Amino acid sequence: MSVVDKLDKFVSALAFVLISAALYFAFIFAPIEKVMGIIQKIFYFHVASAWIAFFAFFITFIFSIFVLINDKKVYDEIAASSAEIGIVFCTIVLITGPIWARPVWGVWWTWDPRLTTTLVLWFIYVGYLMLRKFVDEDDKRAKFSAVVGIVGFIDVPIVFMSIRWWRTIHPNVLQKGGGGLHPDMLVALIVSVIAFTALYFALLIKRVQIGLMEEKVKYLLKEK
Repeated sequence: MSVVDKLDKFVSALAFVLISAALYFAFIFAPIEKVMGIIQKIFYFHVASAWIAFFAFFITFIFSIFVLINDKKVYDEIAASSAEIGIVFCTIVLITGPIWARPVWGVWWTWDPRLTTTLVLWFIYVGYLMLRKFVDEDDKRAKFSAVVGIVGFIDVPIVFMSIRWWRTIHPNVLQKGGGGLHPDMLVALIVSVIAFTALYFALLIKRVQIGLMEEKVKYLLKEK
């Protein structure tokens, strides 16, 4: 068994254990919020998914720079794989947000700066993946998508800072004093973020492996 396979098994097992722990901390350990009630439990997965979406797009940003500096196939695969995972978690954010907002705000969606910039972020990286599908030449696909991966990341700090720059009804969790969170809620949030981070790395390793195997298959088919 190779080092990568061992790492894959270890990270996958770690992610399973941590996700199980996150479910316990979110649904059992953390108290029920007095005003919002049980619907507030979605907060732990909504925030953790947002963190992973940002982190995944950051990894795409970093490895896109590597692609432009040193055109190695593995860098392109990591950037593309991370973007795919980022879109999955960004989609979870856009789904769990309205589910949480409906009973709290009274509407499924409002064009709040945080919501709007997050939706724009989702469209940017959907466009990134579409570009990869439409460009056939490997070198051009890697370079063009790297540019989009770098430029598109500009929206991530905009999303993060939107609740500080503009008037918004979106709660600010990351502020002095923990955003008014009960200590047990803060613990549950931290566990969820750690668990989702482990899940991200487990998915990334598997997706990069699949991508590299796909490239090997394409190469073998060309040789025939």
